[in-house]
Amino acid sequence: MKFVDEAYIVVTAGKGGDGCVAFRREKYVPLGGPNGGDGGDGGSVYLEADPDLNTLIDFRYQRHFRAKNGQPGMGSQCTGVSADDLIIRVPVGTIVRDRQTDEELGDLKKPLERLLVAQGGFHGIGNARYKSSVNRAPRQSTPGKPGQLRELALELRVLADVGLLGYPNAGKSTLIRSVSAAKPKVADYPFTTLHPNLGVVRVGANESFVMADIPGIIEGASEGAGLGALFLRHLMRTEALLHLVDLLPSDASDPAETAPKLIDELKKYSEDLLNKPRWLVFNKSDLLSEEEADSQIARVKQALNWQGPIHKIAAISGEGTGTLIRSLMDFITIQKRAKQAVEAMPNDSENDLENDLEAETE
Repeated sequence: MKFVDEAYIVVTAGKGGDGCVAFRREKYVPLGGPNGGDGGDGGSVYLEADPDLNTLIDFRYQRHFRAKNGQPGMGSQCTGVSADDLIIRVPVGTIVRDRQTDEELGDLKKPLERLLVAQGGFHGIGNARYKSSVNRAPRQSTPGKPGQLRELALELRVLADVGLLGYPNAGKSTLIRSVSAAKPKVADYPFTTLHPNLGVVRVGANESFVMADIPGIIEGASEGAGLGALFLRHLMRTEALLHLVDLLPSDASDPAETAPKLIDELKKYSEDLLNKPRWLVFNKSDLLSEEEADSQIARVKQALNWQGPIHKIAAISGEGTGTLIRSLMDFITIQKRAKQAVEAMPNDSENDLENDLEAETE
């Protein structure tokens, strides 16, 4: 199935049913009085996060969604039937924006979470509701209100704990194949990966995290070159980024020169993404001697002025990946506990907790 992570749709809520003007007419009941009922409410439109969906491709073929109108009121003070709400299913991780105002309406992060995007019209009032001591035979009613109409922009951001970042052929797809059950295509030419791939990395019996692989980043990506920039948004939800560096690039480029360029492209795209925790992972260490690999690593560290975590792996054979995923699992666990603790405590204590967690992760 083709991966689609952007879509535009138009949603229209149902109109409220009109109020009814009617009078009671029965034998032996003179001056029966008004008995026109109210209309029913129009159906609203909701978006619901469906864990079984992983793409927005369905919205390429159907862009207009309309909820049903409420039923008009009837005589004998019969109220019209309210219309059912329209539920539109989208993948978990979908961000919803109003195209006209660019306002973010919601972010559907949890399975079965619902978001109201178009309110149904309010029902009209029948003439029975206007009866009073001074108005015994009202002939007035109100029409139902129109439903809300909205143009929506849907943007899918995959939910992953760790994102892979690197140049084409750095070994990102090979790594995710090595540590998870995901089977992205692997080949010896650039841009083998054409869309994000997710893999569940199982560390222990009850421990796992999700890893995301996106197309490689190249110089000029922030200005539209290559495919990687189209999918960088999928790394925004991650807890950490793995910057994969190819110790022996097939194009004979110098990693000490190319690694800083990738960071520059990341900075141009998003400061928030740049400020995420990043780990430096050197791949294809099995193709060099230990001395040559260490020398290359030292040069890259100096070029990046790197002070963070470093791992040396051979993704194709799995060498060093066990230590890497164990360290990642511990880091992710700490980060998630921190978020849960911050959400549960008063605002005054947040800064103290963040300082303690920074000291714990160093």
